[in-house]
Amino acid sequence: MKKLLLLTTGGTIASVEGENGLSPAVKADELLSYVSELDNDYTMETKSLMNLDSTNMQPEDWVKMANAVKEDYDEYDGFVITHGTDTMAYTSAALSYMLQHARKPIVITGSQIPITFKKTDAKKNITDAIRFACEGVGGVYVVFDGRVIQGTRAIKLRTKSYDAFESINYPYIAFINEDGIEYNKKIKEEQHKFTVDTSLCTDVLLLRLHPGLKPEMFDALKGLYKGIVIESYGSGGIPFEERNILEKINELVESGVVVVITTQCLEEGEDMSIYEVGRRVNQDLIIRSRNMNTEAIVPKLMWALGHSPDLHEVKRIMETPVADDVVL
Repeated sequence: MKKLLLLTTGGTIASVEGENGLSPAVKADELLSYVSELDNDYTMETKSLMNLDSTNMQPEDWVKMANAVKEDYDEYDGFVITHGTDTMAYTSAALSYMLQHARKPIVITGSQIPITFKKTDAKKNITDAIRFACEGVGGVYVVFDGRVIQGTRAIKLRTKSYDAFESINYPYIAFINEDGIEYNKKIKEEQHKFTVDTSLCTDVLLLRLHPGLKPEMFDALKGLYKGIVIESYGSGGIPFEERNILEKINELVESGVVVVITTQCLEEGEDMSIYEVGRRVNQDLIIRSRNMNTEAIVPKLMWALGHSPDLHEVKRIMETPVADDVVL
């Protein structure tokens, strides 16, 4: 018999109507009472970690979740974490880096509509998450609308529809339907020892380029952040004519700030080797993101900076695949 632990953190799934709109209020035991017993041979216990709208979720809360799994890892066969959808992709990626080589499933889910509402996707999502947690497949996953997504590959693409999440630049792990779980990708059995490493440096900025951006703005960032993720255009080009952003980025790197270049395009990733606007970037010092999504890049950079302030070491960590976050 599988022994599972439900960890709740708030989110839409646990929200109720209040004076100022929806806010989390449903406790862990009550949340589970809305879910019908499954045919799977399992028992489930609950623990409330926090009760946050995920808009208010912070990196320190990722650490609390990771430590909660660490604390009870030996006692349970799988974990289900309920979470708000708005920052779920950041959390799933962060947990993928902090909880490496898990031989047990750590499944994150939530809903677009509260579980207390008559019409809701919450019951299906939490039921699917429990079913997948009974599979014994190691790693961190997002389960939503019948799809299983690698923790480092999820993004929220839609604000209202039930199919809110997509897997970016990576196949879905599995599909969950009434007949069972249909795997779309073979999962390798984990051979390494489970490790928990919650080292984080949160001094990270995400900046999206746009035509007209003032280069002078970058001067103010030197003493404020240790790492900057820049969402550039297309394949990863940086403007160097008229408003010379490239010069300022090179100055940032030379001053010791870690810079990661990614693209505003959701699919297929960056390739700064194609155009002059990409090749002019100092690629010995600038970190390339390949086809990682932004929601994975930000927490991984925090995690890398938590291990070392050295630019070359951070570059090595960022460009080393973890939980299939980089496909070269």
